Amino acid sequence: MTPDKTGEVLGEGRFLRLVRRNGWEWVERTRPIRAAFIGAVTPEGALLVTQEYRVPVQATVIGCPAGLIGDTKGQESESTEDGVRRELVEETGYTAEKVSVLSAGPTSPGQCDEVIALVLAEGLTRVGAGGGISGEQIAVVEVPLTEIDGWLKAREQEGALIDPKVYSILYFLRHRA
Repeated sequence: MTPDKTGEVLGEGRFLRLVRRNGWEWVERTRPIRAAFIGAVTPEGALLVTQEYRVPVQATVIGCPAGLIGDTKGQESESTEDGVRRELVEETGYTAEKVSVLSAGPTSPGQCDEVIALVLAEGLTRVGAGGGISGEQIAVVEVPLTEIDGWLKAREQEGALIDPKVYSILYFLRHRA
């Protein structure tokens, strides 16, 4: 089904616009960009977890490597796999042998039009430092899967917000065949 992009534009910035239609107000991207949230486990069994201060929530958010796909001018048709590989290297310094989409769905369907793919990256090899691109300050922590529950609880007790998609990734990792 092709999304209906009609509606009254209430405001528009460089990346987002606020739209109203039939009594609903929501945010949509100004360009057709996709998103991915990446569950990446090192050969030693550690989940790559990101820590990044996020201005909208005024807190450090604990997540997994994530990013936009097709957001670079001239690469709008970038595949999910290529985008995931690029984001993984940019944020964590790791590359993956295999990338698999686990699920896809809306992040906040009453507020924005974003649909995100939950992805598993396997066969990791370190190729760089990570930390993100210019303007990003992403700290990457390798947390052993055997310790992840306690580690997340400790970060939450320190005041960090845990992105619920981390728990979705953990679900898929714990229920693999």
